[in-house]
Amino acid sequence: MRRVLKALWVTVLLLGGAGLWWIHQPLPISGEAVDLSIEPGTPPRAVAQAVADAGVPVSPLALYAWFRLSGQARQIRAGNYALEPGTTPRSLLRKLVRGEESLRTLTIVEGWNWRQVRAALAQASDLRADSRALDDATLMQALGRPGVAPEGRFFPDTYTYAKGASDLSILARAMRAMDHQLAAAWALRASDLPLASAEEALILASIIEKETAREQDRRLIAGVFINRLRRGMPLQTDPTVIYGLGERFDGNLRKRDLQTDTPWNTYTRSGLPPTPIAMPGRASLLAAVQPATTDAIYFVARGDGSSHFSATLEEHNRAVNRYQRGQ
Repeated sequence: MRRVLKALWVTVLLLGGAGLWWIHQPLPISGEAVDLSIEPGTPPRAVAQAVADAGVPVSPLALYAWFRLSGQARQIRAGNYALEPGTTPRSLLRKLVRGEESLRTLTIVEGWNWRQVRAALAQASDLRADSRALDDATLMQALGRPGVAPEGRFFPDTYTYAKGASDLSILARAMRAMDHQLAAAWALRASDLPLASAEEALILASIIEKETAREQDRRLIAGVFINRLRRGMPLQTDPTVIYGLGERFDGNLRKRDLQTDTPWNTYTRSGLPPTPIAMPGRASLLAAVQPATTDAIYFVARGDGSSHFSATLEEHNRAVNRYQRGQ
């Protein structure tokens, strides 16, 4: 009997030692990472089987035994994971328990319009295209903003998401981010602005965003537009004309385009256009509500990314001749 008990004890020690060795050995994953998807409510045994089904050459029974012996089997979280070469049973369990999902990213760029955002969503990898079949009105209703145009409503930033996430969830996060940034900017507004609401500040910020990417010029351009609004002058800004032309714009803005009336043509109509024309970033939001104090009511691009500002039409015409006409 003693010999039998001794043999059993030695066997247990050997098996235990082998198990301890095994959980620290890399799983035979070769090449690229293996994608593993765990649905909510999946039991530990099925999780072990899912690892094998995903393409990892491992015994589901051995993996399940490790999950159980660890005492953490019930702490495994649902999600989408990337199992990379070098992953051990121990590091795999740690990843599943911590919920260290494999995340993708989508970037909304400052100055993008709504069409460009839609295109980026459509091209994003492993993002569920729930919005693709929705028109703008239905989409905004799904986001809880019925009757609101989508242009300008989504804050430019980089957003992470798990494989299989809905594109509507990205839009909802970007919309909440814009709400927050706009409210914060509006709270810091100058006291004498000719802007009736945060909505008008958003529209103006979108125009500033399209007019310049130069930090030093944003508040000056905002000051020009504020001066024009105070005097009842048309804003006469080309980006609004281009936006109104939509897909008809071929990259060359002509005189007849400036004379073609649309709701966004700030040459043919005074005041702000009815909606934003792009997704403004934080700097443009702040410029719209904290414009520079200036006498300028004109500006023209110098061709190097900066602008020349003028207080009189005569000075402006000279600047146009110099920078635009090469005279």
